[in-house]
Amino acid sequence: MTKPRPSPPSNLLSNLAPECERVRIWLESLRDDICSTYMALEHQLTGPMSERAPGCFVRTPHTRTDYYGSDGGGGVMSMMIGRVFEKVGVHTSTSYGELPPDFVRQVSGGEEEYPYFWATSISLIAHMWNPNVPAVHMNTRFFVTSKAWFGGGADLSPMLDHRRTQSDPDTIAFHSAMREACAPYRQIDYERLKVWCDEYFYLPHRKEMRGVGGIFYDHLSTPPEIGGFEADFSFTQDLGRAFLKIYPELVRRNFNTPWTEADREEQLLRRGCYAEFNLLYDRGTAFGLRTGGNVASILSSLPPLAQWS
Repeated sequence: MTKPRPSPPSNLLSNLAPECERVRIWLESLRDDICSTYMALEHQLTGPMSERAPGCFVRTPHTRTDYYGSDGGGGVMSMMIGRVFEKVGVHTSTSYGELPPDFVRQVSGGEEEYPYFWATSISLIAHMWNPNVPAVHMNTRFFVTSKAWFGGGADLSPMLDHRRTQSDPDTIAFHSAMREACAPYRQIDYERLKVWCDEYFYLPHRKEMRGVGGIFYDHLSTPPEIGGFEADFSFTQDLGRAFLKIYPELVRRNFNTPWTEADREEQLLRRGCYAEFNLLYDRGTAFGLRTGGNVASILSSLPPLAQWS
């Protein structure tokens, strides 16, 4: 017997409609700025592989259906294969509908009598040709169930072992940018978000971190008396701006540096570990696949080539 479909919620989702739209528009504008900046980097290369043609983003829209087969929103994949970026995806999505029954309790605010959700997000992953340039990940999102919150973060993954230290100049610069993004906000504790990132992006079976860290946060819902939605949205925007500034600086710092076949081998092995984390432990991958998300977009975080020892 098919269970009756619950009535759509009439409180939190509808009350937050203006805020939801503001976040969606901001994330899509951040995507556009990132894509423009990354295509400019393709034209600035003068070192190895500069004889190749610069890359350009290709955008592919997609749709999804919810648990009952109704309209569930969708998004846009923005992918580029170039001469600096071996593979980079900058994706935005706005999804909504009903959570699968076996997944409702695993989502904060998910309830059997209130299985609806609405979410908008940006997700970025960059894998580089030059092993001297670190891979990077960033995402932010606004999620609404019977509760509403922000989440996201950014982390850096150097490909060469001798660069995978907290004293490396790239690591120091990246952490400094994340710290500065956090500093103005009473509700944000940079040191806590840094530790949270280290703990989240960890491969238990290898007993090592995926990279050199960054910041990670989830279920950020600040009380109104210390800023509420506006403070959390402002922080999320500042994180996006900080990321947009710092990562291109790191790319320019490294992308003309020569590399060897041994460096490439080391990069491919490190990418194998990256793939292991995304497939075994990443909550965003699991959520996207279990809620009918676009498979190509979700799995675009995987490196184009990888090796295992």
